[in-house]
Amino acid sequence: MDKTLTISGMHCGACVARVTRALTPFAREVQVTLDPPRAVLRGAHDDASLDMLQIAAAGAGKYTLEIAANAGFAADTGAGETTGFFATYKPLLLILAFLIGATGLVHLQTPSRHWHEWMSDFMAGFFLVFSFFKLLNLKGFVQAYRGYDLIAARSSVYAYAYPFIELALGVAYLIRWNPVATHWITLAVMIIGTLGVINALRKRQLIECACLGTVFKLPMSKVTLIEDVSMAAMAGLMLVNAM
Repeated sequence: MDKTLTISGMHCGACVARVTRALTPFAREVQVTLDPPRAVLRGAHDDASLDMLQIAAAGAGKYTLEIAANAGFAADTGAGETTGFFATYKPLLLILAFLIGATGLVHLQTPSRHWHEWMSDFMAGFFLVFSFFKLLNLKGFVQAYRGYDLIAARSSVYAYAYPFIELALGVAYLIRWNPVATHWITLAVMIIGTLGVINALRKRQLIECACLGTVFKLPMSKVTLIEDVSMAAMAGLMLVNAM
């Protein structure tokens, strides 16, 4: 299916190039013009919804997309919400399922281990895997993360350091280094992240979630909030148990 959108915020050929690069993953062929300011997606992929395209364009600069007349976008219906959810969050859901399954299988072999041991192994895997995806495109992650995190928005140093903080936490959980300190740091990091997500959701901002870096284009939603709150809750439970 071909889709046509109008674009606001473009001023020069460099803007055309940036928008073209941002939209290219969503179609077989992308043609962006400055006069008139529009984008034509030929052979648009299934994930080329307006929301996802706007997120991609916003990541390239201060560009806004709107549906052009007869653009070929199907109207949203309630019947497609469930399918759309699983199609959008499939990478995240698969990763979480693999982490839960892997840690569960490990603990089946040692049934005498306590629940907090399972949580430590799960969080080790979580932080190691998620930091890996962030480090695949560190610059892209930083750009997306600074769009909603409260500290990263004010400090690029923190934004660049965040994947390495996750990596260090993953190693700390894996080797059981100073559990109390590890739980406190995790709790603080996840609470800060939760506040940033809540602020973005409250403002109804249409931005890209950076939890898996920029490898997968995931929109910010309540799923991100649940993820951060769950990790903070597990860190809090293990902290209480360790003290």
